[in-house]
Amino acid sequence: MRIVFAGLLLLSATVLSQDANVLRRYRNFIARHVGQVSRDRCDHEMGRRRLTKSSDSNLCRDTNTFIGDSAGRINLICGGAGAPYGGNFTRSLQPFPITICNLKNENARQPHCQYRGRADTRYLVIQCEQGYPVHFERDIV
Repeated sequence: MRIVFAGLLLLSATVLSQDANVLRRYRNFIARHVGQVSRDRCDHEMGRRRLTKSSDSNLCRDTNTFIGDSAGRINLICGGAGAPYGGNFTRSLQPFPITICNLKNENARQPHCQYRGRADTRYLVIQCEQGYPVHFERDIV
């Protein structure tokens, strides 16, 4: 009986840990990609969100895509508003407004990052876990 209980306790801890990891990745996705950003505000928004090449670097991120819609609407892609796309990804069934910010000054470091923004409307390809978007893969026409 004790072994069964210990096993259930361990399994519960593992599930909770996995859930916490998915929620952390979801919050990171939201912080990195969700929000209305005009193409002439890329410098400001990339700096405000502290988006760099990696979490332990101050090198400017080469590119970032902002999705100009609500997190709730984007979440729907992981349900009925999305379709399987390639291996692990889901494609939105509807296009979304996006702003793509591309670095102009290669190898720059924060706070000297300068971006060129481009606005468009595209379908999204994202990775979903447990019904949440956790990774932006790309946009498609």
